[in-house]
Amino acid sequence: MGYIIVMTNMIDSLKNKVIVSVQAMPGEPLYPEECMFAMMKSVVNGGAAGLRVAGVRDVINAKTLGLPVIGITKPDKLPDNWKEIVYITPTLTEVKALIEAGADIIAFDGTTRKRPHGCTLADIVEVIKTAGRYAMADISTFEEAKICADLGVDIVSTTLSGYTLESLSDSNEPDFTLVNKISSKLDVPVICEGRIWEPTQVNHAFELGAHAVVIGSAITRPQLITKRFVQGV
Repeated sequence: MGYIIVMTNMIDSLKNKVIVSVQAMPGEPLYPEECMFAMMKSVVNGGAAGLRVAGVRDVINAKTLGLPVIGITKPDKLPDNWKEIVYITPTLTEVKALIEAGADIIAFDGTTRKRPHGCTLADIVEVIKTAGRYAMADISTFEEAKICADLGVDIVSTTLSGYTLESLSDSNEPDFTLVNKISSKLDVPVICEGRIWEPTQVNHAFELGAHAVVIGSAITRPQLITKRFVQGV
């Protein structure tokens, strides 16, 4: 019972706060463990209220910094058809590994697309909740958010909006419409994630009802930050 109370306070502590996604792909200059850990410590020093990290190695390191940790898994290399498939924490194998590593919140693909090995969304939610952790569904549409809310997830995030065949978009803006619809129609905290580059966008997300905001590329992906400036010249 004590653990559940602590966890409830943890979710409350993220209200109107910025969570930073600290990730790199294998082969990128920042992927080595010491680089990822240095980046985590840097964003914590900057005021991040939580961390979203990929893989057991980085979950274990993130847990030493005293903030809520959202854990996911991703493949070492995204396949060409990545917009068509489930690749974020796809099966119970990955879920259990993140639980064992100590992730406080387990994030997973919350779309209705077919998962590997016959795994279902209900299976994933049940295992996470049974372990006393929070279930966070990365969704791309309102319909997916509703299905996940009905399954009992603790948080939904707009992470995949614009990145699935069901939500394709050329917009460079966060999906504020989706954030607003979820926050006004569903009784589940919604995190705004994806294509956030400016503080004004963070404030707008909160105005529309976002519980928290996750920022990744604009803070922790220097190659993408540099590319934006170079292309803007």
